[in-house]
Amino acid sequence: MRVLVIGGGGREHAIVHACARAGHEVLCTPGNPGIAKMARLLDSPQDAASLAQLAQREGADVVIVGPEAYLAAGVVDACTALGVPAFGPVQAASRLEGDKVWSKAFMTRHGIPTAAHHSFTALEAALAHLAGLSTTSPIVVKDAALKAGKGVTLAHSVAEAETALREIFSGPDAQAVIEEFMTGQEVTILALTDGERYALTPPSQDHKTIHEGDTGPMTGGMGVICPFPVDDATMTAIRQTIIEPTLRGMKAEGHPFCGVLYAGLMLTPSGPKVVEFNARFGDPEAEAVLPLLESDLAQHALDAARGELDPSSVRFRAAASAVVILAAPGYPGEPQRGIPLTLPPTQENEVIYHAGTRMDGDQLRSHGGRVLAVTATAPTLNAALGRAYALADRVDFPGAQLRRDLGGRIGAVPEPSTV
Repeated sequence: MRVLVIGGGGREHAIVHACARAGHEVLCTPGNPGIAKMARLLDSPQDAASLAQLAQREGADVVIVGPEAYLAAGVVDACTALGVPAFGPVQAASRLEGDKVWSKAFMTRHGIPTAAHHSFTALEAALAHLAGLSTTSPIVVKDAALKAGKGVTLAHSVAEAETALREIFSGPDAQAVIEEFMTGQEVTILALTDGERYALTPPSQDHKTIHEGDTGPMTGGMGVICPFPVDDATMTAIRQTIIEPTLRGMKAEGHPFCGVLYAGLMLTPSGPKVVEFNARFGDPEAEAVLPLLESDLAQHALDAARGELDPSSVRFRAAASAVVILAAPGYPGEPQRGIPLTLPPTQENEVIYHAGTRMDGDQLRSHGGRVLAVTATAPTLNAALGRAYALADRVDFPGAQLRRDLGGRIGAVPEPSTV
């Protein structure tokens, strides 16, 4: 099968890796230096029409769309119009991620548990609501638009929340959501779906803030553990109260959701609740989940695009994975670019995914905030963490930022690596 992967980050590197190890011919645009080692990179304008024409011209059997911005721009719609199967939601369905105000309203309409919230289209109304709050808990302020995972402020004072709101409404057509602070363990569930049938990946847990102890500003994700322990009763509740009502609701409202439904959840004392929905593989969750996939991602993508997904065919190894993100100095503010990188050789069950890199002649350099996703799998989570940290420590990346406490929320302890 010839597979075209759209995107150029760590998530797309993991998607390419999964398709390539299943024996498929993989094309990618725009790609990155890591992807170039296992796929043919294609130069193309990145608008929806051009990408669909590229897929048709190259004879792609299926297109897998990685980043959310491409989905919101209608790449799947454009591919479908040309008769090219594409794995991802159409533009109307991707609104589940791209518009948090609409998404919250959708959850309310369909009785999907989420945080108590209020949505605003004007700064004055948001500030008035803020002034009336009486809480000692942090205040959650969300930009309703796509912000690459960084549009959330966990404000510890009314003044901090007001600053976040003023920043959101400094731009045109702004909308914001203010919601209650939920307590519990945060977990990600990914559903591969054709709009009706679905298969779940193992639960994973991202670590969102830049510093250890869950401190500092929000990032796109600083590391992942997989699987995160979720008991059978909770998994049943997640299926019955969140995943299935969401798929039914999207279909009932006229835009069935095909692709990867990302459910970011909080396991609260009163049950699982939605923190946010995304319309694609998470990044860096994909780098943790896909190395555990035993079955054929490209075939699943094609089947889902045709409305023929067989959930029983989706299989994952009974193992664990850990992803350590190496971020550039300055991230999540303005990252330092152009830092020379030297990557060590990897062993079996280890991979270094490129998230923000470029080639400068023969020299690999940093070219983004989150630069590398260092991943290892092992029979146990502690062993996977040990291997991932040992590999990360062998990367020559001056000034790299990383978190040393991945898995600490559940008491995971990295085992010393013997490699």
